[in-house]
Amino acid sequence: MADPGFWDDSEKAQELINKNNLEKETFTKFNDIKDEAEELNLMVEMQQEEYDPELQTELVDRLQQLKDQVASFELSLLLDAPYDKNNAILELHPGAGGTESQDWGSMLLRMYTRWAEQHGFGVETIDYQAGDEAGIKSVTLMIKGVNAYGYLKSEKGVHRLVRISPFDSANRRHTSFCSVDVMPELDGTIEVEVNPDDLKIDVYRASGAGGQHINKTSSAVRITHLPTGTVVASQAQRSQFHNRETAMTMLKAKLYQMELDKKEQEAAALRGEQMDISWGSQIRSYVFHPYSMVKDHRTNYETGNVQAVMDGDLDPFIDAYLKWHLGQSS
Repeated sequence: MADPGFWDDSEKAQELINKNNLEKETFTKFNDIKDEAEELNLMVEMQQEEYDPELQTELVDRLQQLKDQVASFELSLLLDAPYDKNNAILELHPGAGGTESQDWGSMLLRMYTRWAEQHGFGVETIDYQAGDEAGIKSVTLMIKGVNAYGYLKSEKGVHRLVRISPFDSANRRHTSFCSVDVMPELDGTIEVEVNPDDLKIDVYRASGAGGQHINKTSSAVRITHLPTGTVVASQAQRSQFHNRETAMTMLKAKLYQMELDKKEQEAAALRGEQMDISWGSQIRSYVFHPYSMVKDHRTNYETGNVQAVMDGDLDPFIDAYLKWHLGQSS
């Protein structure tokens, strides 16, 4: 940074600063854990020489805190794929079933928002389509923060809910589905070529929260990529220009993710594996009735504390997925 020409290329300079900050953060966290472990070792030795009830209570509390710190640090070390550190674009698309599945979509929206807030990540709603009676038809979020994509890539797939329906006067059990799609926000280092002739661009009046301006002008933008049928939309910004820019960013991320998925399927086929990463790939079940359980079908990790999960406690599932995926790829 002291070099006179460091800021000649501002994008490259900022990229280097960000990388340096991440390395510093990892280094600092490791040393903090190491120092705490050494201090607790001394406390254990003191207890062995002369027992102190108050010191014992403090020791137990700090050991649990250290255990949590180590688990969090190990989880972050699993995020070493090329785009793990990027922001994440997260889309929710309820399946067939009308109000039932649309309500399930809004429950997942709350779950991911809670998880992001607990980790200090920013949440920006790019597109929001409300359900007819309740819930959502679709939602696109930008989750901003270091490692957002690395953590949330574990959520890609179909999420299944089994419960007694609050919308059924006969109190029958219903099964609902919601598709979750997750892509990394691409930075300037990745070029995705898109032919303008392949695009169909529509503008319309935005809906939902956002202030009085939102229904006065056709500022929302929807872009359809004709060769693949991929559709993206943005209504978060006040101007049509900025919404178009955001939508193009999402489209490029989707096309790039599709290419990655294609290569992963080809590699799996060569290894003789059966991989289904289509819309129908059910990854997790949330059962509210006749018993309480959330189970991930890839890792077999499960918990009976459904409420904690719906309140954003996803880290055990993410941790299990990252370790499982590491085993799959090794």
